[in-house]
Amino acid sequence: MSQFLPVNKKDMEERGWDQLDFVYVTGDAYVDHSSFGSAIISRLLESRGYKVGIIPQPDWRKKESVTVLGEPRLGFLVSAGNMDSMVNHYTVARKHRQKDSYSPGGKMGLRPDRAVIVYSNLIRQTYKKTPIILGGIEASLRRMAHYDYWENKVKHSILMDSGADLISYGMGEHSIIEIAEALDSGIPVEEITYVAGTVYKCKDLSRTYQPVVLPSFEEVKEDKMAYARSFAIQYQNTDPFTAATMAESYGNKGYVIQNPPALPLTQDEMDDVYDLPYTGQYHPMYEKDGGIPALEEIKFSLTSNRGCFGSCSFCALTFHQGRILQTRSHESILKEAFHMTQDKDFKGYIHDVGGPTADFRQPSCQKQLTKGVCKNRHCLFPTPCKNLTADHKDYVSLLRKLRAVPKVKKVFVRSGVRFDYVLADPDKTFLNELARYHVSGQLRVAPEHVSDQVLKYMGKPSHEVYQKFLKEFDKATKSAGLQQFAVPYFMSSHPGCTMKEAVKLAEYVRDLGFTPEQVQDFYPTPSTLSTCMYYTGIHPLTGEKVYVPKNAHEKSIQRALMQYKNPANRELVLEGLKIAGRMDLVGYGEKCLIRPIREGHEKASGEKSRFGHQQGHVSSGRKKTIRNNHTRKKQK
Repeated sequence: MSQFLPVNKKDMEERGWDQLDFVYVTGDAYVDHSSFGSAIISRLLESRGYKVGIIPQPDWRKKESVTVLGEPRLGFLVSAGNMDSMVNHYTVARKHRQKDSYSPGGKMGLRPDRAVIVYSNLIRQTYKKTPIILGGIEASLRRMAHYDYWENKVKHSILMDSGADLISYGMGEHSIIEIAEALDSGIPVEEITYVAGTVYKCKDLSRTYQPVVLPSFEEVKEDKMAYARSFAIQYQNTDPFTAATMAESYGNKGYVIQNPPALPLTQDEMDDVYDLPYTGQYHPMYEKDGGIPALEEIKFSLTSNRGCFGSCSFCALTFHQGRILQTRSHESILKEAFHMTQDKDFKGYIHDVGGPTADFRQPSCQKQLTKGVCKNRHCLFPTPCKNLTADHKDYVSLLRKLRAVPKVKKVFVRSGVRFDYVLADPDKTFLNELARYHVSGQLRVAPEHVSDQVLKYMGKPSHEVYQKFLKEFDKATKSAGLQQFAVPYFMSSHPGCTMKEAVKLAEYVRDLGFTPEQVQDFYPTPSTLSTCMYYTGIHPLTGEKVYVPKNAHEKSIQRALMQYKNPANRELVLEGLKIAGRMDLVGYGEKCLIRPIREGHEKASGEKSRFGHQQGHVSSGRKKTIRNNHTRKKQK
C-alpha cells in the first residue's frame, strides 16, 4: 500500500504526514499507470518533493467527500479523468452509455456530468480561499468560450463556471511544476499570470502584454461568424514558439486570459516522466469490484510519442498535445518493455507501441524545433508538404529491438498508422516489416470516408491515396507469405457529407463486402475544427459555408446506409436513396443495395419521404472496430 499515494487519513498517518501539499481530485478510479494523467502529474510532483494525495471519484452529492484528506497546503488539482465526462456518459445520440471503463468493474454513475465544474464548486463550498487548478482533457478543451453539443449552446470558459483559479492546459508537466514552485514560494495564486500553458481570470488587461483580443463571449454567443473567427484565431495560436497571449472578455466579470502553450518536452524530460515509480496497477481497494477495465486495454502497451502533425479536423490533439512530435528514447521504452515482461500476467504480447499516431517518431520537419509549426499550412493535408521528413528508420529500429526482448513473442502496432505518411517514405522497409511482424490478420486504418469532398473537410488525404496504400499493403503482405487485410474505420454525418456522399460510402462498403458491426457517427466534442463547422456551418479557416447534417433523422439515414444489409434499416436506406436520387440501387442487380418492396407489403415505394429540410450537425468521436464478416475473396 505504501507504493500508492495516500487516499485517506490513515495512509497519511502511515507516512507520518499531517498535511498534504496537493490533493488531486479525479473523476477516474485511482490507477497508478503512466497512461493516466492523474498518475503522471501526482508522481511528477512527488518527485519534486511535494506531498500529494488522491481523491478518486468522490461522491459529488456529499460535500465531505472532498475533505477526506483535509485542506492541502498549496492547492487542489481537479480533473474529470482521462475522458471528457460528457463523452464518457453519452453516445452521440445523447443516450446513456452502459459502461465506464475508468470506473471499478466498469460501473456507470460514479462521476457527475461536467465533473470538473461539479468537483471544483464542491471544493469551493468548504475551502473558500484554497487555490484550485484545473487540468486534463475536459478542462483543456473548454478553456475558452466553446460550443457545447449536449446543451446545444455556447458556454463560458470552464474557468468562469467552476470557481477555480487556474487551468493547466495540455499535458501539463511543465506548467504544474512552475505553478507548484510559485505557490510554494508564497506567490498568491491570483498573481500567477505568467506561466506558459495556463489560463487565468483577471479584471482588466493590465497584467498582459499586447494580447490578441478575441471576440467577446457575448459576440461568439450571438454571432456564429464571430464564433468561427474566434476559433480560427485560437487554432492558429496553438504553437509554443509562435502563439500569442489571447484575451476573451466577459463584460463586467473581466477577462479570461490564455498564455501561449508550454514548450514540448525534450526527450530527456519525457524519459524522466515515464521513469517515475508507477506501480502500473489499480489501487487494491478496487479488487473486490473486479478491477478497472481501462487498465486491461493498456497494461501491456508502450507509449513512444506525443503530439500529432496529422491535423485531422475532428481531432482535438492540436489543442491538447499540439502538433510537435515528442518522443521517448529507445532505452526508456526498452526498459519499460523489460519490466513489463516480468509481470505475472504477461503472455508474450506487447499490444501496441505508439501514441496518437504510431509511426510518427520525429517532428514533421526540422524547422519546427526552432520556429514552430506553420500557422496556415498543414504537414500532410491536402498533400505532404515539400519540407516533410517522412522517415521510419527510427521506428523500425525500435520495433526490431522490442522484438528481440526476451519473453516477447509478438509486438503489435495498433494505435494506427498514417497511411499517407507511410506512402511518402520512399523506403518500404517499415511497410514490409509492419506486414510481416506487427499485424495479426487485420490492420486497422482510418480513411474515414471515400468522398474527396468530405475528406477535404475532415483534413484527410484523398481516397486515391488510401487505395494506393491498400495496394502497397497487399503487396507487402503477399511478399511476407501471409493473408492479411486492412480494415477501415468510416465516419458518418461529418460536416460536408450530403446524402449523395453517404450513398457513395455505402457503395464502397458494398464493393468491399463489409458489413460494419458498428458505425461511428460524427461526435461534436469541444475545440475541434469539425465541431466549429458543425455549430456554425462555416469552415473557420477559409470562411466557406459548409453543409452540415444536423437533423437527427438524416443522421440516422446516413448511419443506416453503411449497414444497408440490416433488415431493420431498410426503410431508412430506401429513404436515403430517394433523397440522393439513386433509386437505381433498388432492385435485384448485384450492385443494388436493397430489393424492391413487394406489392402490398409495407409502404408503397412512391410514398413521400419523411425527411424534411437538410440542415447540419457535426460529430467527432471515438472510432469503433469494423469487422470483416464476408469472404476474404470479396475483400480482395
